[in-house]
Amino acid sequence: MGRFTAFRFTVDPSPSQVVVLARHAGAARFAFNQCLALVKEALDTKHRGGSVVVPWSGFDLINAFNSWKTSAQAGRRFVVDSAGSAETVVTGLSWRAQVCQQVCEEAAVDLGRALTAWADSRRGKRQGRRVGFPTFKRKSRTRPSFRVRCKTKAGRPSIRVGDPTAGPRSVCLPKIGVLRVREDTRRLRRMTRTGRAFVRYATVSAQAGRWTVTVTVEAADLHPAHQHPPRPDADGGGWVGIDRGLTALIVAADTTGRQMMRVTDAPRPLRAALPRLRRLSRQLSRKQRGSRNRAEAVARLAQAHYRVANIRRHFLHKVANRLVKTHDRLALETLHTAGLLRNRRLAAAISDAGWADLARIIGYKQRWRGGQATAAPRWYPSTKMCSACRTVGPALPLSVRIFRCDECGHTTDRDVNAAVNLAVWAEQHHAQTRDPEARGPVTNASRGTALTSAHAPVKPAPTTEEPHRYERP
Repeated sequence: MGRFTAFRFTVDPSPSQVVVLARHAGAARFAFNQCLALVKEALDTKHRGGSVVVPWSGFDLINAFNSWKTSAQAGRRFVVDSAGSAETVVTGLSWRAQVCQQVCEEAAVDLGRALTAWADSRRGKRQGRRVGFPTFKRKSRTRPSFRVRCKTKAGRPSIRVGDPTAGPRSVCLPKIGVLRVREDTRRLRRMTRTGRAFVRYATVSAQAGRWTVTVTVEAADLHPAHQHPPRPDADGGGWVGIDRGLTALIVAADTTGRQMMRVTDAPRPLRAALPRLRRLSRQLSRKQRGSRNRAEAVARLAQAHYRVANIRRHFLHKVANRLVKTHDRLALETLHTAGLLRNRRLAAAISDAGWADLARIIGYKQRWRGGQATAAPRWYPSTKMCSACRTVGPALPLSVRIFRCDECGHTTDRDVNAAVNLAVWAEQHHAQTRDPEARGPVTNASRGTALTSAHAPVKPAPTTEEPHRYERP
């Protein structure tokens, strides 16, 4: 088995199954909060000088929660006999038999990962934005979700997709039973039947009033016919640069300047849905807090946002599939999306484009097909560098769509020019290229220093002004 992938199905539950699913989601949230309370209590005792072991890993948290749920702190009752004497009977959690215990165990594992991430971020072992200490999950703000593992007992897995006794469009989960799904499960059933995939766990979540089940499987590599042929290490060619923008979602070009792909028909679902979103937001603001009408208005607004996200994600997957199926080496640019969103004039358009999500999808799809995907450094001047003479000029405003080099007179489309520069960078640095999701070393360049190459030196444009900081449109 070479990769992990997931299949998401929309659940069509009955009213009684909705209650059961909500009960399991509540149990997962309760277990997470209780484990966090045990950790905080142990930390406070340790800070006061007491000798206590703080449960930190997922294994320790599972043992701590299992010990707590059968103790008197979790539940007890007083029994008075006919003689008037009272006796305390320890019951523990009275509802623990109504839910699958794996739900609580997986919640403890999630807390263990959150604690490890906080500790690594505090010590500098974790890259990226600093991670805060885990907080309690509120019922009103937490998306209902729980996860169960697939266990095999007597040769029968606990999670079954398309069970013969339940029908092809069904998913069977432990303690919950058969859930009807709307999508066809033929592909996943065929993979599990032939031994090309094994179900590891299933995640059930609710968003915008819709329950979905995501089945995560460990699958075999794609068929060799669907993979790119391997390239020798000495071969540094074949790179295609991808420039992401707003006028055109992506523009792909190779090192020769030939345009491979241009996507200008992006749906822009947020812009199309803005009138409806504004109307629903106004209706929500007029409803009284805590009323049933307000809850219904919240559900309608959430469904509208959910539809926008689904349309965008579907289109990004189609674009990524077109790229990874036709090119085995792709070079993207590292965009500081959070910084670009500070521009109030372009924040909505940038959010609607989904640049970061597109790069993530391209990365793992390219790995599945045996290709390469790399990201140029953040300050690499792909937009203001001439793809012909490698001269770095001044920054271009967004209104300028044609790139003209003052040094050699080269004229081309600005997006094509940026894509060519990205392909050239990847070709020159292919021995050091890393996957965008691998969190490799970052090249930091100052504002006035251009990235140089041994093959094609960069010549700064003759100017007396300080070069502008490189920002992507």
